[in-house]
Amino acid sequence: MRRLLSRFKFLSRAVHEGEHEHEHDHGERNNKHPMTEGGLCTTTSLTVWRKSLVISCKGGFTVIDSHGNLVYRVDDYILHPDEVTLMDASGNSLLTMRHRREKLGLVDSWFVYEGETGKLHIKRSKLGNLRKSPVCCVRKRVNILNGNSGVQACVYRVAPDSDDKGHAMFTVEGSYADRTCKVLDEYKKTVAEIKRKEAKTKDVSFGIEIFQLIVHPGFDPAFAMGLVLLLDQMFS
Repeated sequence: MRRLLSRFKFLSRAVHEGEHEHEHDHGERNNKHPMTEGGLCTTTSLTVWRKSLVISCKGGFTVIDSHGNLVYRVDDYILHPDEVTLMDASGNSLLTMRHRREKLGLVDSWFVYEGETGKLHIKRSKLGNLRKSPVCCVRKRVNILNGNSGVQACVYRVAPDSDDKGHAMFTVEGSYADRTCKVLDEYKKTVAEIKRKEAKTKDVSFGIEIFQLIVHPGFDPAFAMGLVLLLDQMFS
């Protein structure tokens, strides 16, 4: 694991050199959304590796920051395709995404819940047990329901005790398969981007397994990574 992480740190630093100037381009922006409480005041550039550092895991993700530090990880999500948990570097749960298939199979939805280290949004059920409420609902685009073929997914606010999703808070446009996506807010302002990795040396080549996640000021990097996990579930 240490050898894999050391190699990935080297690759991360190689492509992040010279990116600090870009990180200040949007420094004055400050979005106000329920998914922005963990947002930073500068642009965050993350390197995403579609592989778990745990050798025995069949699937997962490793996320490194521009300094080569481990930030997020996902282990063995292939074994539980209907539930994915995003963890921090120490293994603490940050977000849990649960898949729910809608009636008639026309639309698939994923509900996002805050993890153990976040602020728990809890309500008490009739049985007296504590039950978390979802932060939001993410729906995969369906062509017959959405005329914009460039939309990959939509993020909706979840109203308590209601199935009404209302209008989309965020939309994901582009192509996750090509690793070229943008997350737009309701005002069509870009809050996060998925990009292909471009190495500065000819000897280093990145495929679609290693890519870049750019999170603009005010948007929560953990939530942005959660969207990456859901896009991978939807389109991989």
